[in-house]
Amino acid sequence: MMVPPAIHSAMQSAVEDGVFPGAVLAVRVRSKLQFIEVSGRLSSGATSPPVQASTLYDLASLTKPLVTVTSVLLLVQRAKVRLDDPIQHILAELTGTAVGQATMQDLLTHSSGLPGWRPLYERLAAKGMSPDRVEPASVRQAVLRLIREEPMVYPRGARSLYSDLGFILLGLIVERLTGMMLDRWYRETVTGPLRAAPLLFSPIAAATSGAQAPGIDPVAIAPTEYDSWRNRMLQGEVHDENAAALGGIAGHAGLFGTAEAVLALSGAWLQAHHGEPSILDPGLVRRFAARQQEIPQSSWALGWDTPTAPSSSGAFFSASSFGHLGYTGTSLWVDPVRDLEVALLSNRVHPSRRNEKIREFRPRIHDLVVQECAPAR
Repeated sequence: MMVPPAIHSAMQSAVEDGVFPGAVLAVRVRSKLQFIEVSGRLSSGATSPPVQASTLYDLASLTKPLVTVTSVLLLVQRAKVRLDDPIQHILAELTGTAVGQATMQDLLTHSSGLPGWRPLYERLAAKGMSPDRVEPASVRQAVLRLIREEPMVYPRGARSLYSDLGFILLGLIVERLTGMMLDRWYRETVTGPLRAAPLLFSPIAAATSGAQAPGIDPVAIAPTEYDSWRNRMLQGEVHDENAAALGGIAGHAGLFGTAEAVLALSGAWLQAHHGEPSILDPGLVRRFAARQQEIPQSSWALGWDTPTAPSSSGAFFSASSFGHLGYTGTSLWVDPVRDLEVALLSNRVHPSRRNEKIREFRPRIHDLVVQECAPAR
């Protein structure tokens, strides 16, 4: 797996320029792994261990497509739910509210009317609802009540506003429909059959128990940021505060994984998109990955984003591409036309989330990948 010199140089320069302490870039073309480039160190410390291909990263909002969207597609595929079902049919606690009338599709396209974010973790803490002191079911009920009380910020379907709250609800819907916690459902139904490991929630807890994640070394997980709310440097604990308040298992954030494990998931989507054998239904995959035209000025598919200039995927990914970003410095882009999958995992929030140099780096590295590995046929 020879890394093209231009890509190796760009990744090394990104470390030197402070885009991130370290990163892993994995590229696959026509289902064949082209290379895995590892750069830099786990943290900003001079004696920090070097990044490895096996380094585990906090994937942040890649949780949305990899876990929640994949799970919803499987539940639609199994006729457990329909995209036009109002969510109050599943979460009865929302009956009679504006958000309860939103459909599954509204949540997936970020067009439900919900605000993008609220400090739910602070409100839960004020009620004494700490995940280490209260049963998960009670915390989830409290979160449901908090979101129920949120006024809508625009009419349903009038626009798209990227919303963590909508995906928190989708995670709760998956749990309600399956009767399982999201991490268990995901392990048994998705990552297990696909052998996509390690790709998991709460890796510190998993490493301690050893039962679900043998071989995970907590010190080999890339740290994110010192969290003044939790009063510690986060390493193996989810960076997102609302996900942490939900015990590290949520529909919008919380997943950790390696670049190769991420590609195992994207590969299932790409294979189905081409009509090849997959655990996912080809027709549904193409529907979920296609931009939804009915929402004004929106680039969203069903839970996936699509390229709109300027795009983090650069200038060359086709219009049928789909992908997503993660706040911690992660991204995944898939181009069915070029049969190309690109996973970039970094901890750009270490030591501080104020570092936003990755915004300029992402499109540059994707352009290089296309030029070096998958030029137009």
